Amino acid sequence: YKSEKPLISGEKIKSRSTDGGLVSIKNKSYITIQGLNIGHSSTSKEQNTPCGILVEGRGKNLRIINNHIFDIKTAHKNGNAHGIAFYGSKAPRSLENIEISRNLLENLTLGFSEALTLNGNVKDFIVNANTIRNVDNIGIDVIGFEKVAPIEKYDRAREGLISENHIYNVSSYSNPAYKHEYSAGGIYVDGGKDVIIEHNVSSHNDLGIEIASEHYGKQTSNVQVIRNMIYKNRFTGISIGGYDKKRGGTINTLIEHNILYGNDTMNMDGGQLLMQYHATHNAINNNVMVSVKSNLLLANLHYSNKYNQLNHNVYLNKSRDKANRWIWKGKEIESSTIVSPRLF
Repeated sequence: YKSEKPLISGEKIKSRSTDGGLVSIKNKSYITIQGLNIGHSSTSKEQNTPCGILVEGRGKNLRIINNHIFDIKTAHKNGNAHGIAFYGSKAPRSLENIEISRNLLENLTLGFSEALTLNGNVKDFIVNANTIRNVDNIGIDVIGFEKVAPIEKYDRAREGLISENHIYNVSSYSNPAYKHEYSAGGIYVDGGKDVIIEHNVSSHNDLGIEIASEHYGKQTSNVQVIRNMIYKNRFTGISIGGYDKKRGGTINTLIEHNILYGNDTMNMDGGQLLMQYHATHNAINNNVMVSVKSNLLLANLHYSNKYNQLNHNVYLNKSRDKANRWIWKGKEIESSTIVSPRLF
C-alpha cells in the first residue's frame, strides 16, 4: 500500500486514559520514525501524560520525519500531554544527533505541557520545517533546570537549531490550566542554551518567540534569534527575561534582522518586543518593529535590566494613535517622533 500512510491510534484503548507514547523509544539509537499518522490518545487522569512520540533516556541518531500527530489530549485541569517529547533523563550520556523535520502537529490539548519539547540532557538537535497549529500551549520548547537529568550540569537542552518552522494559532486562553491567560509562545527557550532560532514564521499566537528561564537564579543563555517573521501575536512579538521577579532571566542573547509586525493585538502592553525581568547583556540589532493596533513599540519593564544594546533598529507606528508609546525601565514614555534607544 505504497500510497497510504499508516495510522497508530489510541482510540480503541478501553480505559481512554492513556499514559506515555503511542510510539515510544527508550535508550535506543539509530531509529527513524517516518510517514505515520499518530493520534487519538487521551487521558482524564492528572498523573498520566499521553504523547504521540515519546523518546527517553539516552541515545543518538534519532529522526522523527514527516509524521502527522493530532488529537493528543489531557482532560484534567492539572494535566499534561505532548505531541513529540524528548526527555534526556540519563547523564553523562545524552540524547543527541536528533532531527525532527517536516512533521504536522495539530489539535493538541496539552495542559501544562508543550506540543514539541526537548528537555534535560538533549543536545545537537535540528527542528526544521515543521508545522504546529491549533494547540492550547507552547508550540516548540527547549527546556533546562527541571531535574530531568540526574546530574545538574547536563540538565539543559542545548546546541540546537530551530529553523523554517511555521507555528500559528497557539494560545493558552482556553486551557483550564492557565485560567484565561494569553501566555503560550510559538517558540520558547526555557533554560536551554546555545540555540539558533532562524527563518521561522510565528503568528497569531500569544507570544511569537520567548527566551526566558522559569527558575530563579538560572539563566537562559547564548540564544540567537535571527531573520524570523513574527506577526499578529496577542501579547508580544519577542519576549526576553523571566515573566516575574521570582523567575530566572536571559543573558547573551542576540536578536537580529527579524520582522515584528502588528503584535500586541490584545493591547496587553507587550508591544513588538518585551523585556521582562533579569534580562542582561543582550543585543537587539537591525530589526524592523511595526505597531499596528497597539501603538506600543517596545516595553522594558524593570530598572535592573542592564548592559543591553539596541542598534540600527527600524521603528514604525501604523496605529490610529499618532503618539508612539514606550515603556522604559517601568516608566511610560510617549513621543510624537520615533526615538532610538541604543544602550541601557
